[in-house]
Amino acid sequence: MAEDITAIVTSMGFPSIEAFLAIMFGVLAVVAVIVVVSTIKPVLSMYPYTYPNARVRARKGRLFTEKQFSEIIESQNIEEVKNYLRGFPDYAKYIDKYPLEKALDVQLAETYDLLARITPDNSKDAFDFLLKKWDIENIKSIIIAKEVGLSREETLDLVIPFGELSDRLDTLIDADDITEIISALENTEYPQIVEDAIPVYQETGLLLPIEATLDKYLLKNLLRTVATPEDDNTSLLHEYIGTIVDVNNIKTIIRAKSDGLRFEDIEPYIFSDGYQVREWKLKDLMESEDVNGVISGLEGTDYAPVLSDSLSKYSETGSIASFESTLDKYTHETANKIALKNQFGIGPMIGFLNKKEKEIKNLKIIVRGKREQGYSPTMIKEMLI
Repeated sequence: MAEDITAIVTSMGFPSIEAFLAIMFGVLAVVAVIVVVSTIKPVLSMYPYTYPNARVRARKGRLFTEKQFSEIIESQNIEEVKNYLRGFPDYAKYIDKYPLEKALDVQLAETYDLLARITPDNSKDAFDFLLKKWDIENIKSIIIAKEVGLSREETLDLVIPFGELSDRLDTLIDADDITEIISALENTEYPQIVEDAIPVYQETGLLLPIEATLDKYLLKNLLRTVATPEDDNTSLLHEYIGTIVDVNNIKTIIRAKSDGLRFEDIEPYIFSDGYQVREWKLKDLMESEDVNGVISGLEGTDYAPVLSDSLSKYSETGSIASFESTLDKYTHETANKIALKNQFGIGPMIGFLNKKEKEIKNLKIIVRGKREQGYSPTMIKEMLI
């Protein structure tokens, strides 16, 4: 029997059984290494998210339930809404410190700040850049305040004390005009961005060019931070941020077409390197005759079927609100899918940020409904995202 085995081995070109066994052991070792590496790699990619996800899951448990939202909606007035929110530590510390809408924004900004501080290195650039949202919102608010002549106290009520510019807010608020605001932004990335839009602002008297230029800068660089995904986590982050970019572009084009604007009016405010909706598609959308043409032009993307359902409401009312609401819901659903798909990596962080943004938006809708006359609890509930 041994001689037969030896004959078979030598006929295969091996000088001896020992040589054959050595090679076989080598092959098995390589296969074992491949199996171990392929098994451990996903675990290693999840490990950096263990601590952040523990923090996120603790906060997720403090988000409002549907029952709690129903209780807030039944409040009789703004003061009752405030009293309700005072019962929750996340909001209580801000409710009596700021006007209500600002208190809600500060709570959301605190969430952005937390995620930027705890996120692992491979997704840190994206979350750090997300935090710049508050710098850009503050610059826009201060410029608008100067334009309409708000007092220092009224302007303070608009700005959010988060972001890289938080220590410059007093200087920015005390500026007399846009020129001084730009000077106060020296040594940051913002002066050049704002300066490029000033000629159009001076010619038209419209603040839109400045606001849109700042928004475009945020989206462009936010997408750049996830341009080269390294693993499943960064790939899913790319999907989420790409969806945000697409949704903002589509909203801008729909608004512009609703106002009858032409391609050359819209093009400066669109970030051309989208996610599903790339440059050539965006060009087609901007050249559409009207809102209906925009929706038709989205054929072949995930946005077409969800927006087509809103066309009938637009035809009836002429309002683009249903499109914007649908796009917001699509963004939230995308984040929820990512959270379910990637429960031990970046998913919980994306899911939590999405749910917190949704919570703040819905609270603002309730506050608006309580401030204005004629909104019943049922009507407010229908407006929620």
